[in-house]
Amino acid sequence: MPTYIALLRGINVGKAKRVPMEGLRALLGELGYTGIATLLNSGNVVFQAARGTAAQHASGISAAIARQLQLEVPVIVKTAREFADIVAENPIAADVPDPSRLLVAFVPDAKALSALEAIRPLVAPPEKFVVGKARSVSSLCHRHPQKPGWRSPAWQSRQACYHPKLGDRAQAAGAGC
Repeated sequence: MPTYIALLRGINVGKAKRVPMEGLRALLGELGYTGIATLLNSGNVVFQAARGTAAQHASGISAAIARQLQLEVPVIVKTAREFADIVAENPIAADVPDPSRLLVAFVPDAKALSALEAIRPLVAPPEKFVVGKARSVSSLCHRHPQKPGWRSPAWQSRQACYHPKLGDRAQAAGAGC
């Protein structure tokens, strides 16, 4: 049975959109998924499904959360194979001495991925920014986002986070924003 990874955006950040992981696992079980595991309180879920596409699973999970928890939560689902491909294809990962400085963001579709090219001019060396083939974006930040003095032009810029043409897609990619 294929394995999938669901990424729920914006849950359990502060007091908004609180989703207990036990409840999330139960919700996915009710949808017929098996082998369900969550990571900490992150909203990242690994599960198995006998049939359906990643897009169908994303839509179904998001709809079930809206129906049962009254929360609008964007969901991106990738197959385990897609995740393996993203890791294998990442040209930045091999040059990263400190993995805490590598950000990999995911987008729901190819259109959103191509729109993120607008962030590229905001990246200042020695930082790196790569739009991947598998609906992912990788960025290497040489200064840590949680420490004083971190001023990544690409991820801290309000233009990158709230770009008028990119809208929420840029904000989703700018997890450091």
